Order: sequence, then structure tokens, then C-alpha cells
Amino acid sequence: MLGLIITLIIVGLIAGAIARLLVPGRQDIGIAATIVLGIVGSFIGGFIGYLLFHKDSADGFFQPSGLIGSIIGAVIALLIYTRMGSRHTVRH
Repeated sequence: MLGLIITLIIVGLIAGAIARLLVPGRQDIGIAATIVLGIVGSFIGGFIGYLLFHKDSADGFFQPSGLIGSIIGAVIALLIYTRMGSRHTVRH
């Protein structure tokens, strides 16, 4: 169980950091939010991967395609976050 949590944190950090590099613009979030972004991206990417390819964790938790899916999911989550956040700002 502890290994799974540590793996989620590490993969979340990697996926979140890469997503922040790929999405243009400034994101005012810290390291903890980057990890959460990556973890949320992992779930989004896993869900999309399951819908497209019908593979799940029975095929193994740590796969290169899982990391790529995590990055894609994190990019999607970050784009949604930046679009929702831009609605609440006042521009002069």
C-alpha cells in the first residue's frame, strides 16, 4: 500500500510537471498542486485508456503507456483548470 502511494506521488509529480511544460501560459500552482494535477491526470488518462483499449490494472500498474496516458490526462485537467480559472479574473 505504501509503495502504491509513493508511486502515485512520483508519477503525479512527473506527469504534472510535464503537463505544465506542455500547456502554454503561466500556471500559478505549487509543487503539491502539481502532484495533485498529475494524480488527477492519471485517473483521467486511465479512464480514457480503458474506454479506448479496454485494458486495466490487471495488465500491470506501471507501464510506459500509463505514464503517457497520465501526461495526456494531466494536460486535459490543466487546460480545464486554466479555462475555468480565467472566467473568474477581472480584466481591465
